[in-house]
Amino acid sequence: MSEPLAAVDVWRPVMEAAGHRCQCTGACGNPHSKGGGRCPREHDGYTSKHGHRVRLMAAPADPLTPPATAVALPVGELLAWCPECQAAAVRQARKVAPVEDAPGLFDL
Repeated sequence: MSEPLAAVDVWRPVMEAAGHRCQCTGACGNPHSKGGGRCPREHDGYTSKHGHRVRLMAAPADPLTPPATAVALPVGELLAWCPECQAAAVRQARKVAPVEDAPGLFDL
């Protein structure tokens, strides 16, 4: 089984807790009905017969966590994500996130 080159001490416990399977339960916008409500992708598996190899990552449960904060999170606040679900979850979260009240062009 492949492992990342760095932060293995963080990655391994997250993957073991997840059973080496993506932990997305629909945050990406896909209900994952075929996987029983959870993404069916497994680490080192393939997306399809002619697809690419899946490399799961340990990332924050909250997709909007800033990178500077994410690197310091404890293992308990991380989930196993496949790249497709993680990217889609970030897009979905940004769509519904409140827009910051930025001043207008002429509001000085």
